Amino acid sequence: MAKKSDSALEKKLTLKTESAWNDADKKTVKAIQDFGEGYKEFLRVGKTEREVVDLTVKIIEKKGFKSIDKYKKLKAGDKVYMVNKGRVMAMAVIGKKGLDDGFRMIASHVDSPRIDLKQKPLYEDSDIELALFKTHYYGGIKKYQWVNIPLAIHGVVVKADGKKVNIVIGEDESDPVFVIGDLLPHLAHKTQGTRTLFEGIKGEELVILAGHQPLSSEKDAKNKIKLHILKLLNDKYGITEEDLISAELEAVPAMNPRDVGLDRSMIGAYGQDDRACAYTSLMALLDIEKPEMTNIAYFFDKEEVGSIGATGAQSNYLELSVSQIMAKLDPDFKYFHLKTIISKSIALSADVDVAVHPVFKEVHELNNAARIGHGIVICKFGGARGKGGANDATAEYMGQVRTIFNKNKIPWQSAELGRVDEGGGGTVARFLAENNIDVVDCGPALLSMHSPYEISSKADIYHTYRAYRSFFSEKDI
Repeated sequence: MAKKSDSALEKKLTLKTESAWNDADKKTVKAIQDFGEGYKEFLRVGKTEREVVDLTVKIIEKKGFKSIDKYKKLKAGDKVYMVNKGRVMAMAVIGKKGLDDGFRMIASHVDSPRIDLKQKPLYEDSDIELALFKTHYYGGIKKYQWVNIPLAIHGVVVKADGKKVNIVIGEDESDPVFVIGDLLPHLAHKTQGTRTLFEGIKGEELVILAGHQPLSSEKDAKNKIKLHILKLLNDKYGITEEDLISAELEAVPAMNPRDVGLDRSMIGAYGQDDRACAYTSLMALLDIEKPEMTNIAYFFDKEEVGSIGATGAQSNYLELSVSQIMAKLDPDFKYFHLKTIISKSIALSADVDVAVHPVFKEVHELNNAARIGHGIVICKFGGARGKGGANDATAEYMGQVRTIFNKNKIPWQSAELGRVDEGGGGTVARFLAENNIDVVDCGPALLSMHSPYEISSKADIYHTYRAYRSFFSEKDI
């Protein structure tokens, strides 16, 4: 009897986190696997921020969402979206209370670490007769991870006449792929052997192989290999070398999402930071019909480089999009009401966390670390060393969020990003909080984050969707 009493007390007083797979019945396992299939397709098609926005517009228009320009007046239950510069968007389902009591927001970002081509990327190395692309990496990467893997080039080129050309090379089985070559180990001891791991490959060494066949028809031309590459681009896309100045071309892994593990419990794919949260918040919003409070999902850009620029979370896009909605709800809307309405709102900063690596456990304080497969992660604060640059959610708001998840039987865990003096990182949460919005970071944990092939748990992805749906739909907050 004493043992049973102790067990009951332990259950009452202690925090326990278990694998989200534990006690999952066949119906739940099937739902997890089915949800993973849709997620993999989203990752396959949307490998850049522009592609994610374009894909999302197609998805939501089939579900009854319309551009805000098509509404004269908004009412409860209306579904609306806004796109800014092709790289960032907001989607909303109008609530019964309009915006007078604020709104509920889930904000993710759709940019991911990658390799960008420079504005004058193409050159010919006459010593070894190769055409190459110069690059500049985007976001925090381990540069050595990007060599000797197949790459595809995605992006847009704006021609001299203003016409925009979309480019995707390397995804179709009949396409060529691109590669950043490395030095063979036999000759690398002096050149690379003394470098640190992070400097094993340096930024200017991230050079992409473009081709090596000269254009034989132009016998008097200089740089015949480079000219051949330019001719191929011109023949297919009608672009010239000068057009590359007004281009956004990104080199991303030419690898499709795949199941990982014999049990197919995980997903390996590029760009899961942070499209894991973009997809799950999108699917959650599509389930909402006529909520009490207006629900808004944001896809921001530029998070991986500090949320800067016109499409980052530091821009005025939050104010702009909310004011557009307010103007359609109330023709007497006054701009000075905007700040008050935003400050009444609550938000989840939907971003991934880091899962404990089985080999490198020492970088974590395990009592406050996320485990893959243990459900969505609530991260009270990010930042680095003394919470520098962090949003730090209030105790009251942490209580609200976990109450929602507990009420809806959502598997969740609490974690921080590594040991106190180990490093750290930031999200869009701090920029939302600057508007006096209660916000906390909330998303699935990944293994191999910021690599070309990140790993997630299908259970975590599914339950993240459920968590976001409960946040949107819960009436008692």
